[in-house]
Amino acid sequence: MKKTLVIVSLMIFSLAASAQTASTSYIEKFKDDAIRIMHQSGIPASIVLAVAMHESACGKSLLATEFNNQFGVKGLDKHVLITHDKKKLTSYKKYDSVKDSFEDFSRIISGRKQLSYLQNLTHYDYVGWAKGIQKSGYAASHKWSKQVLGLISKYHLNLLDENPADQSQVIASNK
Repeated sequence: MKKTLVIVSLMIFSLAASAQTASTSYIEKFKDDAIRIMHQSGIPASIVLAVAMHESACGKSLLATEFNNQFGVKGLDKHVLITHDKKKLTSYKKYDSVKDSFEDFSRIISGRKQLSYLQNLTHYDYVGWAKGIQKSGYAASHKWSKQVLGLISKYHLNLLDENPADQSQVIASNK
């Protein structure tokens, strides 16, 4: 019984460590894109990165791997998505690169009329942005903003919204 408990505990620890590594790798890879978008659009970098992490499972979701779609964005065109050896016609957008997905997310959030009031918030008010994006109907889940805010808190992504000197602490605090 004790051996089974130890094995299960080690497996759980291993999975948690793997998820932590995937998250920190994703942050390191895309934090500069999120910061650039913040400077261009005013959307907090923490929001851009946390939404991408949440919606794409840190780049591991089928949409992220097959379509470079980090945000679950839908469009007018239909694309074939292969799931479990089945072809499925879907309206999710397909991007040439992850960077294009980030740019489109910024364009959508900045351009939606029902989100225009968010432009009055500072890029430091990531809580207001998360709640406002959810309120606009971006996601169907009622827990969406709490999940996004949980990622920001867990990985200290709000430091990306602050001074450039603080940004190295995001990765350092997650190791």
